[in-house]
Amino acid sequence: MYAVTADWLQSLDALQEVPAAQLQWLIDQSDVITLDTGSYLFRPGVPHTGTYIILEGSVQLYNLQHNEMNELAVFGPRSISGYLPFSRGKVAALYGVVQSPLTYLCFPVGRIQELISQHFELTQALVHVMTNRVRDYTSMIRQNEKMVALGKLSAGLAHELNNPAAAVLRGASALKQQMQLMPAGFEEIASLCLAPAEVDVVKKKLMEVLQQEDRPRLSLLQQSDREDELYQWLQQHGIKNSAALAENFTEYDFTTAKLEDLKAHIPDNYLSPIFNWLHKNLVTDKLVADIEEASRRIGQLVTSVKTFTHMDQGTAKQLTNLHSGIEDTLVILGYKLRHSNIQVVQELDAQLPLVPVQAGAINQVWTNLIDNAIDAMGTNGSGILRITTSHTGNQVQVAITDNGPGIPDDIAAKIFEPFFTTKAVGKGTGLGLDIAHNIVHQHKGRLQVQSQPGNTTFTVTLPLSNEPQTVTA
Repeated sequence: MYAVTADWLQSLDALQEVPAAQLQWLIDQSDVITLDTGSYLFRPGVPHTGTYIILEGSVQLYNLQHNEMNELAVFGPRSISGYLPFSRGKVAALYGVVQSPLTYLCFPVGRIQELISQHFELTQALVHVMTNRVRDYTSMIRQNEKMVALGKLSAGLAHELNNPAAAVLRGASALKQQMQLMPAGFEEIASLCLAPAEVDVVKKKLMEVLQQEDRPRLSLLQQSDREDELYQWLQQHGIKNSAALAENFTEYDFTTAKLEDLKAHIPDNYLSPIFNWLHKNLVTDKLVADIEEASRRIGQLVTSVKTFTHMDQGTAKQLTNLHSGIEDTLVILGYKLRHSNIQVVQELDAQLPLVPVQAGAINQVWTNLIDNAIDAMGTNGSGILRITTSHTGNQVQVAITDNGPGIPDDIAAKIFEPFFTTKAVGKGTGLGLDIAHNIVHQHKGRLQVQSQPGNTTFTVTLPLSNEPQTVTA
């Protein structure tokens, strides 16, 4: 049996100020226990049996994320763990697996009240251990939560960037192929003997088409009918590649009437090469436009991430357009919204004032609330996310509503507690709402929730500056 003495306990930093008599009492009430490698000192959901002082061996502390072990710490000899006086953590929240043969002193939970009432210095020392443990553990988990959030952000951003980046590559490849066809087309056009007036008509028509910005949007049925009409007209006039031309000309709002008007200024034997030359120019224009749009999308995503995190700004409060932060958050979470088949409905106050906030921090609030709403609706396979902004008097409100299953009454009072989560193991750390609540509180605001099946609303209320400035929704 391992002999534990009061002198040895006093050699521990946490217990060095505790009188020897109290430490001896602790020893007399405790048991020395040994565990083999691979055994568990504690498991999630299992009550702690007491306060543990490790004499020999080591214990690995970890949780599960996506069914993978995530090591948080290792307790070695002279470490104090388990249940401590005044702690609410009577049930283990993490795994503690023995790494090497373990010998520890176990002070039973049943004697805690006697400890508190009769041994002040020992109680004080153990409470100090508890506060240090909570602070260190909270800091560690918060950092882990940030890394998880960063991982989600990175994954979503990578997916969002993949589509426009692939579009740029496809467009560039198609444009290169199109440019390679230009010499042959030029040779055919150069062989024509067009009068200057005829050249001007073709050039003018091309410029009109390229500069047209208000092209009507056709339904699929209208588009199909238009393509059929153009195809028949092109076929009747012996135009090569009629099918490709009909599809392209439809997109650029050509009609048979416009083709007839152009035909009236071109000799019949020149129609096919000139129409195909127009077609090739329009294809080139379309490819350039697609590349431009994809590049703009990439730029928009990068800008959204930058403004979302406010990487180039400090932490001081600044008058901020909350709508911009919400929009950036929706961009960041766009993939998850589409993947979960969720419709976003925004009811934004067009006269919402600027609000003095730390923009990067307040965007964390929108991220946590919207991300939780998406997860809540995930069980439905679809959902409606409603975001409403308003202002009254000297405050603004942002309400985020989902039509998920709701929050049961028996846990509604616990949702803002740190480490409390209803998500499956590995799906959440229970800090998202705690972080959001703390950020809102730091801004002198309120975070409230109302929930019933099919309608859960988190409302953020923030104070305004004395002289609000108005922005457009």
